[in-house]
Amino acid sequence: MDHLKYSIVIPVHNEAGNIGRVLGQLESFRDRCEVIVVDDGSRDATGREVAKYPWVTCIRSDSNQGKGRALALGIARARGEYLVFLDGDGQDPPGDLAALIQAAEEGADFVNGSKFIGTLEPGAMSLPNYLGNRFMSGLINLLFGTGITDSQSGFRCIRTDFLRSGMFSSVEYEVETEMLLKAIKAGLIVREVPVRRLARGQGSTDFRRIRNGLRILGTIFKERLSK
Repeated sequence: MDHLKYSIVIPVHNEAGNIGRVLGQLESFRDRCEVIVVDDGSRDATGREVAKYPWVTCIRSDSNQGKGRALALGIARARGEYLVFLDGDGQDPPGDLAALIQAAEEGADFVNGSKFIGTLEPGAMSLPNYLGNRFMSGLINLLFGTGITDSQSGFRCIRTDFLRSGMFSSVEYEVETEMLLKAIKAGLIVREVPVRRLARGQGSTDFRRIRNGLRILGTIFKERLSK
């Protein structure tokens, strides 16, 4: 493949029960996209599940470093002109990738998959997480003059050269907020497209509402106060 346009980066931690289903649904994209799984120190059979798909590149950390650092490893390895991020828990349907890619083809630099203008299926999100996301998105819109509906989305397509600019320092889940706000401040063309959010099949999330919520809030104010 002389010119690779899209690299799909999937951060995972203890997702043995879900990652195989995600990768199976990405089979139809393998001829035009590279797929990179970053196994962030899983202690279950995640690595063995990924190994069943020899066309997938797997990067493994010996210990759990956090989602931000996992994405940084994937960004460093990726060869595509655009990076597509989706979670390995099966809540982001790979079939919705087509909408993100189409928006990028139409000229968007940063495509944000929004479940709030798309479909939020029953059981896909707890009420506290729903309210927290809506609050953070509203705060961003107030402080930055934007109209973002899903600031915490992990389902995105972003120009690789922007992500390799060396500006990102997030370690954990605040990485989505930092990426979005720096894209807005840089004047990138940001577009939201509707996507579905499904209920988790197996396992539980590593997201900790208070800890990670405070980190996200701190990132919002840090970006608002910085140039």
